[in-house]
Amino acid sequence: MSYHVPGLIATKRDGGSLTADQLAWMVETYTGDDLPDYQMAAFLMAVLFQGMDDSELAAWTEAMLTSGEMLDLSGTSLQKVDKHSTGGVGDKISLPLVSLVAACGFAVPMISGRGLGHTGGTLDKLESIPGYRTELSIEELAAQVEDIGMAMAGQSEELVPADRRLYALRDATATVPSIPLIASSVMSKKLSENLDSMVLDVKVGSGAFMKDIETARALAATMVSIGRSYDTPTVALLTAMDQPLGAEVGNANEVAESIETLRGEGPTDIVDLTMALGTEMMVGCGLFEDEARERLDKALSSGAGLQKFGELIEAQGGDPAVIDDLSLLPAAGETAVVTSPVDGFVTRCDALTFGQAAVRLGAGRAAKEDDIDHGVGITVHAKVGDEVSAGAPLATVRYHSRHRLQDCLSVLDAAWQFADAPPEPQPLILGAVR
Repeated sequence: MSYHVPGLIATKRDGGSLTADQLAWMVETYTGDDLPDYQMAAFLMAVLFQGMDDSELAAWTEAMLTSGEMLDLSGTSLQKVDKHSTGGVGDKISLPLVSLVAACGFAVPMISGRGLGHTGGTLDKLESIPGYRTELSIEELAAQVEDIGMAMAGQSEELVPADRRLYALRDATATVPSIPLIASSVMSKKLSENLDSMVLDVKVGSGAFMKDIETARALAATMVSIGRSYDTPTVALLTAMDQPLGAEVGNANEVAESIETLRGEGPTDIVDLTMALGTEMMVGCGLFEDEARERLDKALSSGAGLQKFGELIEAQGGDPAVIDDLSLLPAAGETAVVTSPVDGFVTRCDALTFGQAAVRLGAGRAAKEDDIDHGVGITVHAKVGDEVSAGAPLATVRYHSRHRLQDCLSVLDAAWQFADAPPEPQPLILGAVR
């Protein structure tokens, strides 16, 4: 059966509901190259404005999940766990997290994505490691998880191919911040892994797609409900994204910061969030919270997590020497420093502004076909609560193109606000949905 696509788009545009057959047909024909980008983009925009009801979301997620094969990890006896973030700025948590959890004796078959809008992408970061290969077949991914207990790769053509295509299209058509589109994208990827436990990091704030706690909680509840409907224990943490995570925004510089974290030298917010998410992943598999945290602490202090990250890099064709020599990572040779105009305390260090500045610098994509410049990035020296003096460095920008630098600085200068007294400290973890 086939359907009249403009009619389906119009139904959704006008607030109507589509049937499971209609939605499955749209996913199938788009995945099979029989539905053009412009029509799917129009449909996604209609969903952005009108949403999906529960039955539509269930059908859309199921259609995406079954658009390809499931990941067969029957060859490993380890419990299978994973995490997904809804996207932030400076969010490199997956790199230390996967390494530490795998070092604790769990299998982590992480299917990762590229940057969306102003937010960074795990695959873009990993590809800054010389030789690292993010494209694995479904057989290669399963074999690697069985061998070393972990993988961090992109979606293959076999695994949820519908989401692979829709992901890039949403990024290029400003249709990312939609609860049903985010929820179906995240959950179709993760459910294809046949997990024993899943944790979701739902970002809240200026640098997130969910700007307020109510919307973030609604997204979290939607995804947790989808996970439970597939008998997958799922927990979502709501975490702050009003300022960048850690001190680095970019790609290679975020990999370097992840390695420093695994060395035991990471920023407090990176370490705290990594440990909180890792604990939830293991608790979902039956461990007590204290035992899970103790295992993670040991994996970090002993260097076992760092060793696991080296194993991952080598298994996927990268140069594991970067673990000991960060200079092997690409780094733009030119730098510019943004300085404070006043004495005082930082009351705002806006994540969205940093994300937009990084895209202009070349660390992200303005269009889906754009190349990433892995060596450019921003180092944040002053975050909320820090005291600064006039002329003190607020950030250092690494760049290749002076034109791109000027584009970056034209927005970056507005990232900070100051006051004579420090602001009240705000929590990193804002709540949970279970």
